[in-house]
Amino acid sequence: MEVCCCSRAKKRWRSFSSLMRFLALLLVLQGVDGQSPCYADRDRKIPLRCMPSFGNAGFEKTVISNNTCGTPPSEFCVQTGVTSPTKECTLCDASDMRYRHPAVYITDIKNDQNRTWWQSETLLYNDKPVTLTLFLGKSYDVSYIRIRFRSPRPESMAIYKKTSTDPNAPWIPYQYFSDSCEKTYKVPTNGIVTRENQQVALCTDEFSSISPLTGGNVAFTTLMGRPDNVNFDNSPALQEWVTASAIRIDLDRMNTFGDEVFGDANVLRSYYFAIIDLTVGGRCKCNGHGASCKNYQQPDGRLELRCVCEHNTAGVDCMECRPLFNNRPWARATEDSANQCLGKYRICLIILTRFMDIFALSWHV
Repeated sequence: MEVCCCSRAKKRWRSFSSLMRFLALLLVLQGVDGQSPCYADRDRKIPLRCMPSFGNAGFEKTVISNNTCGTPPSEFCVQTGVTSPTKECTLCDASDMRYRHPAVYITDIKNDQNRTWWQSETLLYNDKPVTLTLFLGKSYDVSYIRIRFRSPRPESMAIYKKTSTDPNAPWIPYQYFSDSCEKTYKVPTNGIVTRENQQVALCTDEFSSISPLTGGNVAFTTLMGRPDNVNFDNSPALQEWVTASAIRIDLDRMNTFGDEVFGDANVLRSYYFAIIDLTVGGRCKCNGHGASCKNYQQPDGRLELRCVCEHNTAGVDCMECRPLFNNRPWARATEDSANQCLGKYRICLIILTRFMDIFALSWHV
């Protein structure tokens, strides 16, 4: 009778042990759904640093301006220089698709069939600075910003950024452009960044000439001239410096030939700001723990752009470890280490497996 009971107990233990091993296998395989660029193998045992693809972060994103021509309809003239006896003039009318120039036209698709641009009111109606604000939807790692003008480039302009989507987050100076850096922005022309302060905005006069009258570019590379740009993975200051969730462009002063002082209406109509295209080269910021970003629907119905997080990370930017995966502190992935968040359940799994092996052996003693 005792032998029979012992035999049944052993059979039950073997069944229980098999079930527990099966459940443990399910835990190990949790989340495995095919090859991911964040892992070197399909079993997800070898994590790798991964990043979303590089592109134009501003493409078709929301842009607003505090000044746009067309309300009410108004005439503007193409700038041809002071030597031209006549000027070609046309209409800006926000109510007519053929003649409207809203701010969203600086981030739309550009080709021969879609020659669009944004335009401000002319100097005849407005002589105040003009601001354009681009909302990226979430944080991006920005490499460069390029602005292509249809009008002459400004004599003075500035680029600012936000590093958070919080509406109350401050605007941080990113770069100044001016023929009068010290007078306009209290910043020296072509200054130098030191290793002690790598988050300082510089000022250049390189793009502030009135020539060309159309098609001129203004460019800003976020890491150029920053001492630790070759050691980016180990520079929290530069990692913060390239981070932006919104970009603001302040067009502070127009370039003119000086003929506006005479007050001629046609001359004043030829001075305005106009931008063909704004490109923000960068990647959706996932801290090396995600290979893509997508819109997720929130409980209130709105869409929120978030990283598709891997390496057991979570959050909009994969900036924290998932619950039960906090066996070591969160860290940004680097070229040398993916810094995957480790789960405590793996330790429990090892202990559980060892316990089952020891307990099973006791039945055979």
